[in-house]
Amino acid sequence: MDDIEARRRILTAAEELFYRKGYAAVGMADLRTAAGVSLRRLYGLYPSKNDLVTAVLARQHDIWEQSLSQRVDAAGPDARARLLAVYSYLEDWFCTDTFRGCAFLNAFGELGGTDPEVAGIVREHKASFQRYMAGLVTELGAPTLLADQLSILAEGAQSTAAISGDPAAAAQARRAAEVLIDASCAA
Repeated sequence: MDDIEARRRILTAAEELFYRKGYAAVGMADLRTAAGVSLRRLYGLYPSKNDLVTAVLARQHDIWEQSLSQRVDAAGPDARARLLAVYSYLEDWFCTDTFRGCAFLNAFGELGGTDPEVAGIVREHKASFQRYMAGLVTELGAPTLLADQLSILAEGAQSTAAISGDPAAAAQARRAAEVLIDASCAA
């Protein structure tokens, strides 16, 4: 197995274990076993657990942005439909058997208070989402304040769905987003 394959296996195992069990609960030996690599190989590619956490978060950021953009783009050219597609994307995610909330909020909750690098990665991920929403709001021609409001709805839906186990939070956020969008466009 070459380094590319070993990294892929390690990151895949780390994503699954960190998301399911938490960052603090997963040790390097657990990751070694799940990835099917030696401990020496694991430490050779990721010298510390923090290196692995940051790599996992970077990969999750890329996956999130790509899949969200694909969903929004599939909604077509209508700016309102593109904004509302964000909430449809969330609803589909919340309905998966593996949904355990936002991996970034989970990382921040566990590590953000003691690890400034993780806190910075999480903050940048959330700021990136807000910039994305601002771009969609600009397409709509609505005031930029709407982007902040819609981002808060999406973030709140993620937390609510994770805690309650009820994916209906996405549909509720979507209905609230429709009200805000319509009011913003009517103004």
